Amino acid sequence: MNSSPPVAPPRAGTDDRLVERGPGIRSGLRDLPAHLNLSTVGAAVVATVFGCTGPALIIINGAGDAGLSASQTASWIFGVYVFGGLNSLLLALYYKQPIAGAWSIPGAVLVVDALGTFTLGELVGAYLVSGALVLLLALTGVLRRVMTWLPGPIIMAMIAGALVEFAIGVVETGRAAPWIVASALAGYLLVTRFSKKIPGVVGALVASVVAAGLTGAFVGIDPDTRLAVPALVVPTFDWGAVLAVSVPLTVLIIGAENAQATGALMAASYRPPINSMSLLSGLSGLAAAGFGGHTANIAGPMTAICTSRDAGPETGRYAAAVLNGILFIAFGVVSSVAVAFVTALPVELVTSVAGLAMITVLLSSFQGAFGSSRFQIGAFFALVIAMSGVSIAGISSPFWALLGGVTASLLLEFDQFRDRADHSD
Repeated sequence: MNSSPPVAPPRAGTDDRLVERGPGIRSGLRDLPAHLNLSTVGAAVVATVFGCTGPALIIINGAGDAGLSASQTASWIFGVYVFGGLNSLLLALYYKQPIAGAWSIPGAVLVVDALGTFTLGELVGAYLVSGALVLLLALTGVLRRVMTWLPGPIIMAMIAGALVEFAIGVVETGRAAPWIVASALAGYLLVTRFSKKIPGVVGALVASVVAAGLTGAFVGIDPDTRLAVPALVVPTFDWGAVLAVSVPLTVLIIGAENAQATGALMAASYRPPINSMSLLSGLSGLAAAGFGGHTANIAGPMTAICTSRDAGPETGRYAAAVLNGILFIAFGVVSSVAVAFVTALPVELVTSVAGLAMITVLLSSFQGAFGSSRFQIGAFFALVIAMSGVSIAGISSPFWALLGGVTASLLLEFDQFRDRADHSD
């Protein structure tokens, strides 16, 4: 029986410029209309629904528990969504890659906990320090060198472990809302099987919306919802806040969020502009902090949705990230009203559609992690650690997965690092 050749793990780009060269925004804008179709629009809508439902509630609930005003909450949401959306527009259009910007969900959890200890002004000061640290690290080029040095299988295993929870969520959600999940599955399978023009995730979204409507699963909208105007927040600086928030937030951005997005792009055979992604994350993080936003970086899950095969041919998937960015910006501008409508969607619908959207990314990630014979022990360690969801010192599992995977490979597969160095000479 013939065996298939081993899958070569993808690698990051090798452009050493501070800002990697791309086709340019003019080229991205010129070709954009040709790539706006059901596939890219469907992926953008799924990514937007995912990013504007549960994650937004983390901010809203945390701000409410901390006693923040409606204007302060609206400013927080404005900062993270508008500048995260701008990241999508700039990077996707310039590089013509499906790079989606947003903000750190684990970072929001970290900040919500810190609101009980520090004032909003002190936290904004910590956000500014974090943005400056990310920018400084990007200017040195160290982040690109680290991501280029990391073995591809370990990165792919981290992505697989971090995103597999979304696929598992489809199964777990089926117990709470069987009709919605069954409809999403049926829509995905039938459309994927019988249509070459309509992506399966669109079938899942339409079928689950219909099922939610028929079963009365939509949540009522508060009729007293009013538009709140965002405002700038004056920072103050506290060493305690810097140590407790700035440092773990910086590690989250570069070691978890941007690393996830980089891995998702590599799994789809793109060469991500690692340094530009980091530079813009630092700059947009500084801008978002002015409105009380904790981060504005590159989003792993949303990038994964936009890079999936359901988003159409590789050359046009960047249109999904562009549209996702536009929708995020619009959401941020009218957040106090938009949240009420988006969160009317049942959580089971969002979970099932998002999980199905991850299928092709997960397949590519597992193939990239275990399709060759190299760095397999490190890849296994990275997979298990990422799947565990462990969080230490406020830093989520993707960072620890990379650290654990590399450590295991250095101890048990060091000869493969040496062989790789010899071949690169």
